[in-house]
Amino acid sequence: MAKQDLESMKYPIGRLQIPDNYTDRNIKQWISTIEKFPQQLENLVEDFDDLQLDTPYRPEGWTVRQVIHHMADSHLNAYIRFKWTLTEDKPTIKVYHEDRWAILHDAKDADIDISLSLIESLHARWVYMLKNLTSDQLKRTFIHPEKKEISIVQLIAMYAWHSEHHLAHITSLAKREDWI
Repeated sequence: MAKQDLESMKYPIGRLQIPDNYTDRNIKQWISTIEKFPQQLENLVEDFDDLQLDTPYRPEGWTVRQVIHHMADSHLNAYIRFKWTLTEDKPTIKVYHEDRWAILHDAKDADIDISLSLIESLHARWVYMLKNLTSDQLKRTFIHPEKKEISIVQLIAMYAWHSEHHLAHITSLAKREDWI
């Protein structure tokens, strides 16, 4: 497989790019993306069988099942990071090894309905919180040990991208395999 093809399979919507300057409209759009994601994901995978769910979205990539469980894990971690940032002064967050989480039994084998339900509930609560943030809260930051200081608004942009990124992984696979 050509390096360019693998890159487009890894990043079907491109790599994360958070603008230095943003508007209220950008923030509303990012929140809308996070809000719509659970239903889009469920609609996409509702008729997938186990063989489809256990198909990697790219060579040496996670299976659809692992991606779905990863979304629950990742977004749960993100929600907690928001809470820490809103309630503590520049907290240093704990990183998690998503690659290690993805090979645990619950990520490799569990029924996707468990994570789809979690994502739906989590996103409802998360979006409620996001829609009620003040301009001062949007500026609050946390310290990521591997990256840098990250603001709430940057985190909103990051997880809107993350939602679209993994939705595109599954959608691209489904189109390549003629599942949709």
